[in-house]
This record gives sequence, structure tokens and C-alpha cells, in this order.
Amino acid sequence: MIQTSARLLKLLSLLQSRRFWTGGELARALEVTERSVRRDVDRLRSLGYPVHATTGVGGGYQLGAGKELPPLPLEDDEAVAVAVGLRAAATGPVRGLEEASVRALGKLTQVLPKRLRRKVSALDAVSVRLGDAGPTLDADALATIANACRDAEVLCFEYSSRKDAASARRVEPYRLVHTSYRWYLLAYDLDRGAWRTFRVDRIHGKPRAGRRFTARPLPSDDVAAYVARAVSPEAYRKRARATVHGPAHAVSARLTWGAWQVEALSPDRCAVSSGGASLEELAFQLGFVGFDFEVHEPAELVEHIRRLAERFTRASAAHREAQRAERPPERAPAVTRGDRA
Repeated sequence: MIQTSARLLKLLSLLQSRRFWTGGELARALEVTERSVRRDVDRLRSLGYPVHATTGVGGGYQLGAGKELPPLPLEDDEAVAVAVGLRAAATGPVRGLEEASVRALGKLTQVLPKRLRRKVSALDAVSVRLGDAGPTLDADALATIANACRDAEVLCFEYSSRKDAASARRVEPYRLVHTSYRWYLLAYDLDRGAWRTFRVDRIHGKPRAGRRFTARPLPSDDVAAYVARAVSPEAYRKRARATVHGPAHAVSARLTWGAWQVEALSPDRCAVSSGGASLEELAFQLGFVGFDFEVHEPAELVEHIRRLAERFTRASAAHREAQRAERPPERAPAVTRGDRA
């Protein structure tokens, strides 16, 4: 039975390595008869792998696409490549891939041999990313947290607050939430007896998963909105509230930085609120939304936008003046003898 299972995995790996195999080629590679190859192909089909067969001269076997994704065995170098790619996607700038990347990274990290983990860690150690605006994260820690959320295991870790106050935390982890350039963990703090939201980049060392726990009801049906409300005052020094003259769905698609909350007021009008590290950041985000808007607070943001508008007006006026100065002077029309008369 063990030999048969190992042979099935080898057969599957061969079918994935190239588009088409003849029965004889597979038999020689597996050191079995072609009859054994046919039986093994039938076993793969019963497991959900769509193996197509053609008969006659030039016939053979080909692995096709099925309705569902079956288990996918990877060679060592392929596993390293996938792990590195998932780490980059989990902490990188490609919007929409972060959560799925963390889930997949958690599954792969759980079964990755130590020798391959060392290769992945070595690649991380010598890799440098340009233009990274967000904080750096430990991908292994992120995967550990994701697995603890999935398996409902109590998590222990060292945490630093916004004021750099260190503390030991023991929590029931429930969800990881990504806000474009930061990861947050929604968890129930067992020592404080309350729901808490933790910035993952402030979790130090290696989080440790422990005993299983029975999941309790989440504090909100909309976890993303709950975390957005929880982190905005903590994460940002400046707060803003405005009305945007555009549909809520279109505004939400443009306000992808930070933790903006968008509430529809009418089909073509919505209220937005969030925070930023500076007035410049808030002004840029609102200006980038692509619709007219009115700022309600803070007053200093209104004044900052007014100064920006004046600066932009001067810049465009200076550009027009420079173009006018570079334009050659228009010549007066030539006067003919008939014109003098």
C-alpha cells in the first residue's frame, strides 16, 4: 500500500511536469508495467484528478483541468518559489491578494520541511524592496497567526503599544484584516476580558500557539468595518470628515489607503471619514477621489486645502506665462503699395 501511494504521487508529479506522456514512457519512469500505469491512472481519477487518455498510435496520458482544484504536490524548488511569492504578496502592494496569500502561506508553512524554510528565510534576508511605504512584517509570524485563527488556538505574544509600552498578551485570535499597508489582528484578550485589535508589525518575537478554544460570537457581523473604527483613532494623528459628491461604491474604490469609512447619503452622494499621518496625506487622498467634496472637519484641513489650491493656481499661471514668453512674437502683416494708397 505504501509503495502504491508513493507511486501515485510520483505519477502525479510526472503528469504535472510535462503536457503529454505515452504509457511506455510512464512505465519506464515508474519501473512498472503499462498495465500498472493504467490502474494507477484510474486511482488518480477516483481521487478527482482529471487524467485524459488517448488510444492508438501516438496515444498516451495528459493531466487536464477539472471542476475543483485537487491536491498539488510540489518539488523542493517549486515549494520555495511559491513560499517566497506568497510572502511577497502577503506583505506587498498588490491589492486584493493579501488575505488569500496569508491563508495559503499558513497552509504551506505548516508542511514545509525545515531545510526548505531555511532557503526561504535566506532569500528574505537578502531581498530588498524599493518604495515600500508600509511597515515590514515577519511572514512566518503572519502565517503562525493565520493558522491560529483557522485552528482556534490561543495565541501568546509580546506586543508594543503606540507609545512603545511592552506587554505580554494572551488572546483568542479570530481574524486578520488588511488595510492596504497594515495588517491587524482582531482577537479577544483573555487577560483584559475584552475585544482588542493589534497591529501585526508591533508583535515581536515568535507568536506561540497553544490550547484550542471554543469560538465566541464576533463583536460585529462586519469585521472589516469594526476594525476600521477601532484602528482609525489609534493609527492616525489627524482625523477628517467630508461629504463627497459621488456614488459610495465608486468613492470606496478610490479611497483604498488607510481605513476610510464610506456611508451612502444618496445615489450620488456619500459621507467619508478616516485619518492620516498628516494634513498633506488627507488632502491628497480626498483630492485623488475624483469627485467634488466638502470638508467638514478639521478646520485646519480646510485651510490646508485652500493653501494648496492657491499654490496649484500659481503653478499653472506660471506655466502659462512661461509658455507665452517662449512663443515667438507675432510679426506685423506686410504692408503693400496698394495698402499705402
